[in-house]
Amino acid sequence: MKNNLIYVFGGLCLVTPLLFAQTLNSLPAAAAPAAREAQAALDSASPSPLTSELFYQLVVGEMTIQDGQSAAGYALILDAARKSNNALLYQRATDIALQSRSGDAALQAAKAWKDAQPQSREANRYLLQILIALNRIGDTLEPLQLDIELTPGVERPLAIAAIPRTFARVTDKKLAATIVEQAVSRYLTNGSLPSLASSSWATVGRMRLAAGDAVGALDAATRSQMADVRAEGPILVALELMDAKLPAAEALVKAYLEGNGQVVPEIRVAYSRALLDSQRYAEASAQLQTTIREKPDFAPAWLILGSLQLQDNQLSQAQTSLEGYIALALKANGEEELTRGLAQAYLSLAQIAEKRKDFAGAETWIAKIDDSELMIQAQTRRASILASQGKLAQGRQLIRDLPQRNAGDARLKILAEIGLLRELKQYQLAYDLLADAAVKFPDEVELVYDQAMMAEKLNKLEEMEALLRRVIQAKPDYHSAYNALGYSFADRNVRLPEARELIRKALQFAPSDPFIQDSLGWVEFRMGNKAEAVKIFEDAFKTKPDAEIAAHFGEVLWSTGQRQRAVEIWREGQLLSPDNQTLLETLRRLQVKL
Repeated sequence: MKNNLIYVFGGLCLVTPLLFAQTLNSLPAAAAPAAREAQAALDSASPSPLTSELFYQLVVGEMTIQDGQSAAGYALILDAARKSNNALLYQRATDIALQSRSGDAALQAAKAWKDAQPQSREANRYLLQILIALNRIGDTLEPLQLDIELTPGVERPLAIAAIPRTFARVTDKKLAATIVEQAVSRYLTNGSLPSLASSSWATVGRMRLAAGDAVGALDAATRSQMADVRAEGPILVALELMDAKLPAAEALVKAYLEGNGQVVPEIRVAYSRALLDSQRYAEASAQLQTTIREKPDFAPAWLILGSLQLQDNQLSQAQTSLEGYIALALKANGEEELTRGLAQAYLSLAQIAEKRKDFAGAETWIAKIDDSELMIQAQTRRASILASQGKLAQGRQLIRDLPQRNAGDARLKILAEIGLLRELKQYQLAYDLLADAAVKFPDEVELVYDQAMMAEKLNKLEEMEALLRRVIQAKPDYHSAYNALGYSFADRNVRLPEARELIRKALQFAPSDPFIQDSLGWVEFRMGNKAEAVKIFEDAFKTKPDAEIAAHFGEVLWSTGQRQRAVEIWREGQLLSPDNQTLLETLRRLQVKL
């Protein structure tokens, strides 16, 4: 039997592309799009197994969906999937439910698909993802285990490494960590496949870290590295744990860096960022320079190193590094991450030109910036150039004229103007602006802290103390406030026991901060503990060569009779920042000429 729609072959009705086209022509115009949707669900096989009854059921189902009756259309498509055991129809039914935001219906379709085709990786993945989206984490163990088992052996380590991303948005992180650990448990002791064991332990570590179990995460990372010393997974976990102040985490990173001839540059740069976060600037710089020696075309290392050199006032070195980054970024032909860094490099080079009084050159660099998100920074740099030429009012107006899309932009504009005034030592103007800003943004403790610093510059010491204590009360872990108040007492040689207590409190929150160490060294010196002060300053200056630290360190050495060493430290500080006021005042007070 044969007609213009279908023909029967061996008891199975088949729709061919030619006959399907003829069918479309015979249908009403309104039904044609639905028929195309029906055939699209089966377009992976030609000819497609499809009875005339099922075909028309699909057409009706798709028409029903187009009429806005998703639930009814979903039921028709799912019924057709069950009758034909067609994977694409199961997928279509599931997608219809997901598009309709019906989680329970999507789960029903995915379960039906999985039951009908238990070895289907696609069906199992749909089920797993829907369970996670519905936050039914306790039900994910079986499909997660099956997903791993159905993954080809060579792909399994990567599949396991991707699991933490799959569970990234779940609310019950501890339960998720438990489920994942159970799912990969059979691979944790698989000595014959070190890469698989290492990947599994690294995944356990990431899940424990997300659940707030830093100690457990470190243990998992250690086991992961023991399974495969060259694996990157445990090092990525360890780098995140460095913020948790676990010394053993950094030991894992160092073991990896020292034990590998070919270190992935991303790992070394990530380590340098962690060091920067801990304010261990010299060590970070060394890691970046090593990265550049090993992989000179790895652009991010050049940008970070250039920014660090600029911060240390090493203008020539910074310019070389930043221009090196620009050359590599432009050569990459629009790679998104490198293109974003270009604007930062241009801003930094503009700042270098401004420091050299090359205002035209600074403007040339700024003109290259086309990133709208950095417009405030670009205009702030322009404002600084104007102010450096005696046009402060025009510079401030340039910032104020920036478009303001939201409250965040308003805050950034105020901060930019305050930064400009501070840079030009216009402390009273900055103080007044900060006082207004603190009223507009009452929850911003950073603004209160900045106002306290301006009060100190204006010798409003009682007000400074009141503002800093306000910051501490609002945010008890704000270490900069403890340090600033303690240093102020030490510098004025008053309330020294309290000063030391405040600075030690700051160090509890930021134990590696060289500027807080500088404050502690200074208060120990004021209290007569010169040997202890020298020891503290040795560490601080090694971590962060800085002109102000050099001023204090040199004075302590001078007072102990180590005058030649003191002069050497001061000269190094002068090279870092010739205009540093603390250093200049120290040399003037001690009547030292370098």
